[in-house]
Amino acid sequence: MKKYYVYILASKKNGTLYTGVTSDLVKRVWQHKQKIVEGFTKKYNISILVYFEEHSDPKEAIKREKNIKAWQRKWKLELIEENNPNLEDLYDKII
Repeated sequence: MKKYYVYILASKKNGTLYTGVTSDLVKRVWQHKQKIVEGFTKKYNISILVYFEEHSDPKEAIKREKNIKAWQRKWKLELIEENNPNLEDLYDKII
């Protein structure tokens, strides 16, 4: 069964955040880290994977991504800190 991921990247602790959705989390985060993707994450040097969640339904993943994007920054930081209190780069844990 294919998996879909909602993820949050940060530029640094308490830095700029980016929320995205993908079906290949390892590849997508690698692309952000290598600055291959033009746009917001490249411009603001956002490449630290601080949060992700797995979904089996792509529509649910997209819905969740849009929901999180609409949240206040404070709520996003609370979600991250609940699941990753040390704000580790989780990329090494998924490769």
